[in-house]
Amino acid sequence: MNPKPPAVVRQIAKKALEDRAKHGRGGTEVGVARARDLANGKGISPSTLKRMKSFFARHSVDPKQDKTSAASIAWRLWGGTAGRRWALGQLGKMERSKK
Repeated sequence: MNPKPPAVVRQIAKKALEDRAKHGRGGTEVGVARARDLANGKGISPSTLKRMKSFFARHSVDPKQDKTSAASIAWRLWGGTAGRRWALGQLGKMERSKK
């Protein structure tokens, strides 16, 4: 199962890519690749959902930053708070389906 991100997550990732280009900061190449996949509505693998969960756990303070800060842009490259909710929800569904 490779669920596709919802429209709000796609929009957040797309805007983060635009902000990164405009301000010249935020995220790594992995974050940029993740944002491209999310923005394009690509199905996200279970292993990538787990990486998203790990990213959000490590960077939970980032969404509180100024919208143009490197940390905020990086957070939004991964789908922002909506991406976090979505990834955790998908992982929860996968866990429940195993039982």
